[in-house]
Formats: sequence, structure tokens, C-alpha cells
Amino acid sequence: MIIQKKFDYKPLKRIDSGDGRRYIVGEGRPLPSVTTILSKMKDMTHIREWQERVGINEANKIKTEAGGLGNSMHKNIERYILGEDMSGTFMAKALAKVIIKHGLPKVDEIWGSEVSLYSPELYAGTTDLTGLHEGKPSIMDFKNSLREKKKEWIEDYFLQCCAYKLSHDEMYGTDIQRCVIMIATRDAKYQEFIIEGVELTQYTYKWLETLEKYYKLFGNN
Repeated sequence: MIIQKKFDYKPLKRIDSGDGRRYIVGEGRPLPSVTTILSKMKDMTHIREWQERVGINEANKIKTEAGGLGNSMHKNIERYILGEDMSGTFMAKALAKVIIKHGLPKVDEIWGSEVSLYSPELYAGTTDLTGLHEGKPSIMDFKNSLREKKKEWIEDYFLQCCAYKLSHDEMYGTDIQRCVIMIATRDAKYQEFIIEGVELTQYTYKWLETLEKYYKLFGNN
């Protein structure tokens, strides 16, 4: 696939710690990642109950394995876009192929893969893909899952994409019209969720409300 270099995307230095992920933007303080903000503002009741059921050690093991698999899947999709060979486990390759087969054919034009974005003094992050999805300027994110998702379960995915939409529009003067979530399940099923129009606006405002609450709680840090 050919990347149309419409924008001068530059990578950001990333710092991972026990308190979450930060990005270095210029000479200012490290900015919290979008995923860190959403994680800190999330209701953790169900996750804590699950940890108690399976045990902390087992929960950490499952979380680490899932994170590693997700990273490998993302890397393989990026390698495909760049014309490189895939690597890693069979499952990492299989998940990537689900996205490649069912999701990427709807992408008419790619502007960038693994694109670093930020909003000055507020937050930063990395979106999986930018470009035209069915002819519309879009932010696209890839996810993997044990099983199929319902739309009401993935609000954080939409908020994450809306954060990237705002940053991209601010940094590059674009008008991102669509956020697309592409999900590959472990049993090789594909799901796609799209928000645009009024729904995109609603989730964008919800992200801004979440961001405001985050800074009220953690602004001093």
C-alpha cells in the first residue's frame, strides 16, 4: 500500500512508567497519553472484581500476554502497509490478516501509519492509521479481542479516536469526519464500528468533558 505523505508527521518520544504513559513534546512537561487519561477516569469496579476472581498474578499475566499480542498485531499491520514481511506468533499474524483482509480494502488513501499526535499542554498519543476511509478523512484504530464486542462496550475506543481527531485537526488544519474502529477477534471474526456526523460531535464533547475532569483530579501531577 502506498502512503500519501500529505502531512509532515513526526514521532514523539514515549516514556512508560507505573503511573502510565507520557510523551515528550518540545521543551514542555511530559504530556499524559490519551489511553492513560481514559484508564485513570475509568470505573475500575469490574476489573477489580475480575482480578479478585482470578488472582492478581494470573490477571497480570493475562494482561501482559494480551498487551504483547496486541502490539505484535499492530506491528504486523504496519509492516504490511510498508511492504515488509510479518513476524511474531501465529496468532499475531492471524489477527493482523483479519484487519488486512476486511478493514484495509475500505481505505482509499493512507496518510500515515502509527501517527503521533498531541494537543499542546494537554495530551498526546499515537493513532494507528490516518487517511481516507470510503472517501472520508478518518482516524482509524485497530483492536483485538477474545470475543465480539457490542457498541456500548467500546465507548473508550470512540473517545480515544475523538481525541486524535481533535489533535489532527489542530495540528494539520484538517476536518476529520469519521472515526473507524477495526476489531479482529481470536476466532478470526471482523467487526467495524464507525462514528461520524452528530455522533462524532457527541463523543468529541464527551472526550473534552473527560479531559476536564482528569485535570481537575490530576492536574497538579
